[in-house]
Amino acid sequence: MVVYSALDEEFASPILAAFERSADNEIGVVGKFDIESTKTVGLANQLIAEADAPRCDLFWNNEIMHTVRLQKLGILEPHDWQVPSTWPQDMVASDGTWCGFAARARVLLINTEMIVDADERPTRVDELADPKWAQNCAMARPLFGTTATHFAVLREIMGREATLELLQQIHDNAVVLSGNKQVAQAVSSGKVAWGLTDTDDAIIEKDLGYPVEIIYPDQQPEQPGTLRIPNTLAILKDAPHPIAAGKLADFLMTPEIEDRLAMGRSSQLPISKDSNFPPAVLPEEPVRWMRVDFEAAAEDWDTWAKTLADLFAN
Repeated sequence: MVVYSALDEEFASPILAAFERSADNEIGVVGKFDIESTKTVGLANQLIAEADAPRCDLFWNNEIMHTVRLQKLGILEPHDWQVPSTWPQDMVASDGTWCGFAARARVLLINTEMIVDADERPTRVDELADPKWAQNCAMARPLFGTTATHFAVLREIMGREATLELLQQIHDNAVVLSGNKQVAQAVSSGKVAWGLTDTDDAIIEKDLGYPVEIIYPDQQPEQPGTLRIPNTLAILKDAPHPIAAGKLADFLMTPEIEDRLAMGRSSQLPISKDSNFPPAVLPEEPVRWMRVDFEAAAEDWDTWAKTLADLFAN
């Protein structure tokens, strides 16, 4: 069977090989990976183009918004996901077409040599718009990946106009870079004092020994909480090998696989309460997670994406 994976090949391939071994090599897996920075968009668009004659059996996405796009286009097949009743509602599709696991969190990465006083360090995402940090904070362009998802979610919480106003202020105040990795590197190298990025990019800079601290933002009661964005699995409608795809989906959606991803360099955050390996990127105190309706956040995606593309054209 064929798996389209937006998760990096170095992380996904060993796990797919483990599945082949678990099936006594009676089920072979061919992985298609994309190395471009916009790989999720590319794979999603390919799945849309192939909808009438699918080549892919299982889509392993490293985020969620484009999986929801495919759901709304009707090209995913419902599956009986083998997860407990305690699984967060925002991590399972309302129609059973996708399920989320092994998340990344949207965090602030702080250069502790540039902001020495802990009380002066930012704790909210909207501080990217604060003139106090003019050209000394950074964010990825919100057109792709987790940053695009983040502001689509905020649009549902804050409203469209308030979110666009915040984005305009961030555009004018912050350094806008091509991706989350570039943001994390800008912070660790001292080009900016802090930035909004993902846990997988943040922990790499910390593990390399740079003077950085990871802050989970918006933790106060009146604030929205920290957003976590899961990997997602989805079986394609009319997939060539639906039974094999279902077996692989059940193999991947387990605490053991979440632990493997948590122990890896990207330090993914397990969703399962049966996970045995708390990733190094998690703080000691509990994190208050943002409550999200990803399906609502994906509504009117094309129009919203065009609006942001115009705003961040330069």
